[in-house]
Amino acid sequence: MIGAGIILLNSNNEVLLLLRDNKIEIPFPNMWDIPGGKVEEGESPEQALRREMMEEMSINNLGEIKLFKIIASENITDNIFWKRLDINLAEISLNEGQTIEYFDFARIRKTKLAFNYNDVLESFYSEIVKDFSSFKS
Repeated sequence: MIGAGIILLNSNNEVLLLLRDNKIEIPFPNMWDIPGGKVEEGESPEQALRREMMEEMSINNLGEIKLFKIIASENITDNIFWKRLDINLAEISLNEGQTIEYFDFARIRKTKLAFNYNDVLESFYSEIVKDFSSFKS
């Protein structure tokens, strides 16, 4: 399986996370996750991500996004993109998941995320966020 997700970082260096639906039939129910989903046949990971953002949150104005990492495991190849973007959460039409919130790095470290994204975000903050030193505890 191929997946695509995005780390949306606001101007306060907080990451937008989505609380997954609490349905037993989905992986990692009721856990925080970065937005994204599966790449469908004929799609590139970037196309899949843009489709997922439209389907999940009615966001169709992502503009340019950057590839952060491709993480391969035995079950999935996950394409992780990122973008700095300030989103007014009140303007989001959430069509999937229970809620969305911005998390600062300290809160991310205290929260077990779906799909082992804690490690991904730890790496993201150390490699991408310029003032990461202020977040280290």
